[in-house]
Amino acid sequence: MILQTLKDATPEVTSGILVVVFLSCLLFTFKQYFILTEAVFSVGANVFLNGEVHRVFIYPFYHRTSVQLLLNIGVLMLLCGSFEKGVGTVRFLFLFVTLSTCTGLCYALLDLFLHDTTQNPAEGLVPIALALVAVTTMHTRMAKGFFCGVSIPTMSLPWVFLIVTFLFIPHTVLPCNIIAILIGWVYGKGWLSVLDMSEARASVLEKSAPFKFLKNIPGVRHVPVSPEERRKTLLPEFNPTPGSYPVQAYAPMSSAVAMGTTSPQMYYEGWPNAPAAAVNGSSSTSQGLGSEFPGGHTTTQSYNHSHDHSTCHGHGHQ
Repeated sequence: MILQTLKDATPEVTSGILVVVFLSCLLFTFKQYFILTEAVFSVGANVFLNGEVHRVFIYPFYHRTSVQLLLNIGVLMLLCGSFEKGVGTVRFLFLFVTLSTCTGLCYALLDLFLHDTTQNPAEGLVPIALALVAVTTMHTRMAKGFFCGVSIPTMSLPWVFLIVTFLFIPHTVLPCNIIAILIGWVYGKGWLSVLDMSEARASVLEKSAPFKFLKNIPGVRHVPVSPEERRKTLLPEFNPTPGSYPVQAYAPMSSAVAMGTTSPQMYYEGWPNAPAAAVNGSSSTSQGLGSEFPGGHTTTQSYNHSHDHSTCHGHGHQ
């Protein structure tokens, strides 16, 4: 019971999340092995002062300490797993790079203007996770969201996560996270549609060698680009085991005849001695059968029988 609860609460590992986590761990190992200086790949005013443009692309995967790395990975899996399932692995990775680059450039400009106040360089996965949450809030139809059991407006969720990450995750730079949320909102409104990747282009890219390799990794879910394939992957058909749902069964005529209770002409829908009122259609009963589907939706079907159901059962079990 406890193991099943822990399994349900654990976020599912997807291909895009796995790629980001792998690159982050690889860069952290590289930094520890070669004993590089602090903030060597962080983004800040050095992007323009020293021409270190590569920091704009590397800073999301760079972490100074192992604690920071683990916490950033946890935030990414909790906040961005559902986003990847909504757009597909290819578009998730593309948006990750796009939003992180825009956030890094904007923060580097801000740090350049405020360079005399010694702004802290920024790094890690938290800014991009907040940006993706902001994109999600712009496209969702839910007016209310839940955080720790408390109902709050959906649009305020990025700011709530901003406060939480700033308080509990080390080396978190508040201005960079604010810029990331604003860029996520701008992208969600469609003002950066020029930088977006179309579904057709993403489908072509998905057939390339790297993404074919991601599809074959055991235990990791690869989310397709196509909505139809994505729906089949995330919502597989449910095949109930025999006997899971109650069904209304009628006694077969052949078995009833074999019992020798009456002639075949006296059987009405498999039950003996049908009343004349039922045969003539003068009385009817309505029976509703409810079927509950995943997601809490319930459909009800009504069946009208042109005979007295209770009378039929009463004779059928004699």
